[in-house]
Amino acid sequence: KTWFKRHFSYACYGYFDLYRIVDVMRIFDRSGQELIVNQRQNQLLKFLYSHFLGRCALKVLTLPFITHIGGCYMNSRFSKRKIQPFIQQNQIDMSQYEKQEYSCYNDFFTRKIKKEARPICMEHDLLIAPADSKLTYYPIHQDTYLTIKDTVYSLSDLLKNRSLAQEYDGGTCLIFRLTVDDYHRYCYIDDGTKEQDIYIPGIFHTVNPVANDYYPIYKQNSRSYSLLHTQHFGDVIYMEVGAMMVGKIVNHSKTSFQRGEEKGYFEFGGSTIVVLFKKDMVVLDEDIIKNSQNNDETRVLMGEKIGIKR
Repeated sequence: KTWFKRHFSYACYGYFDLYRIVDVMRIFDRSGQELIVNQRQNQLLKFLYSHFLGRCALKVLTLPFITHIGGCYMNSRFSKRKIQPFIQQNQIDMSQYEKQEYSCYNDFFTRKIKKEARPICMEHDLLIAPADSKLTYYPIHQDTYLTIKDTVYSLSDLLKNRSLAQEYDGGTCLIFRLTVDDYHRYCYIDDGTKEQDIYIPGIFHTVNPVANDYYPIYKQNSRSYSLLHTQHFGDVIYMEVGAMMVGKIVNHSKTSFQRGEEKGYFEFGGSTIVVLFKKDMVVLDEDIIKNSQNNDETRVLMGEKIGIKR
């Protein structure tokens, strides 16, 4: 009986969360205009997680050798033919990016943007977005649960470090969700120094794929995080969450950094950045708070102001 109640509740929560992401969650720009976005990626995820055939496909797609093959294809010249259709389908303005000849799809996916296209706000008491993304704000409490890439985490589960998570109780969590059409390089939000990156491998396990209709899986994505000692925002946790299949996190090896400097990039796949601030360190812009309270996201660009130092 206890087993049934636990799994039934988990399935219901998963159904609601997928419904919210695919059918309800809206995206607004900074002027308050709702954006019409391509939901094909979310609809594919819904199918993979919620249907028996999709879960069978996931078991195959997440095998290590399949992931390796997918990565090899994206790095091969044969993948070049996917570039132009992708640009047209997602209406990407290529005039914002540095001109170059792409050798493969991943070469295109990790393209660099022109500096003038993403000016960095350099006022040190202003908080900037680290990436082009869809932003959600969460206040951090002991019972806070975060939805990241269709998986629900407590903060201690996300970090795999309970004592570190407790240091951020009462603080602020920002989730920057990158989709495949976004610029996939990200930057530092302030000057400072960085401790060694902590890597957490992903987990994928199917639980009784016949009996459950929704969320019959235990899944955590691979992720990497580091503790940043910043000059103006205190000790900040900066985490990259990789895509489940062929996504890869590439961070540059640096122990000191400056505001706006590139921290790294994601290879193919929609990905996510999580930034944690301690209590009483930042105040977010009102539109971001309002949208998040309504379970909606705010479209932000790398380097633009999203809040202020408290």
